[in-house]
Amino acid sequence: MSTLITVPAESREGEKRVAMVPGLAEKLVKAGLRLRIQSGAGDHAGFSDEAYRAIEGVEVSDDHAAIWSQADLVLCVRRPADDDVRRMKKGAGLLGFMAPWQRDDFINSLAGQGVSAFAVELIPRISRAQSMDALSSQAAVAGYKAVLIAAEHLPRFFPMLTTAAGTIRPARALIVGAGVAGLQAIATARRLGARVEAFDVRSAVAEQVESLGARFVDTGVKAEAEGGYARELTEEEKQQQADVLAKHISQADIVITTAAIPGRPAPKIVTEPMVANMKPGAVLVDLAAETGGNCALTRPGEVHREGRATLVGPLDVPGMLAEHASEMYARNLWNFVSPCVSEGTLNWDMEDEVYARSVVTHEGSIRHPAEDKS
Repeated sequence: MSTLITVPAESREGEKRVAMVPGLAEKLVKAGLRLRIQSGAGDHAGFSDEAYRAIEGVEVSDDHAAIWSQADLVLCVRRPADDDVRRMKKGAGLLGFMAPWQRDDFINSLAGQGVSAFAVELIPRISRAQSMDALSSQAAVAGYKAVLIAAEHLPRFFPMLTTAAGTIRPARALIVGAGVAGLQAIATARRLGARVEAFDVRSAVAEQVESLGARFVDTGVKAEAEGGYARELTEEEKQQQADVLAKHISQADIVITTAAIPGRPAPKIVTEPMVANMKPGAVLVDLAAETGGNCALTRPGEVHREGRATLVGPLDVPGMLAEHASEMYARNLWNFVSPCVSEGTLNWDMEDEVYARSVVTHEGSIRHPAEDKS
């Protein structure tokens, strides 16, 4: 019998994305796989049960327990509840954001259950795996949305305007971190007419920043690391960076911070004195709020006034654009799964570095014994 793939409704409160959308569901079925969607799983992302039922070969089920207990592979967005893991049969697969940075009870439970769990966070950043890179696709959504959040709270226009009442100068935006989220934020702020500056400790991204029409802020600190990320800075480097950044932050109308180090708390880049010196009415949007924030004064999940500035610590930002975020994420998962499908059967190729490096548990053992980084 062909492999059964199931998609549950997300258990995390507030999560609006869904791991499979109708357009990609059709591809799964055409590849000979069976697909079962939990009723209501796509509602918050704008995908109705009827949209899934319209695809021949896709089943929509109200039986939550069966979604987990009968699946050969479960596709999810966030790591599932413990009770759902205990329902999974031995040898079943699980694919989604697993947050596998610690060998906690969740990871041990997966191994004990005999589940082959793959974490999209661990998919290697190599050229042939770019289409599977869920971190990048969701970061692009977050970078775009961050600028719109800033625009909502900023008491000024973004673009230069020439009106009968006089000329209004464009807003000045500073993007901290020029990864995928940062580059998307730069492009979006530029589209809205802002004058944009951006900085990153990876000097190699200067050309990308400038290609988008922004000015690269060189702090003199270089911290390239494996996988396209930045390494953690030394105290001396942090001070050097802070001295240069302080001036630029004090002149910005909008500051968007995007710096992240996988598996570690977000690096603190914007200090209390920097916030105190921000322009009246300035807005800081901290995309690293979920991992503690790049700003020392960020309150995760809150918007608050700090001195003359407004600080925003949004959570679940990709879910704010759940439809397109889900479409992009579902395509990432399809691109991950499809190379291992043959005649309706899924067999993981553990000799392939994409799967070998992204697996967390397999055949009863932990394959990613991450060190404790708390």
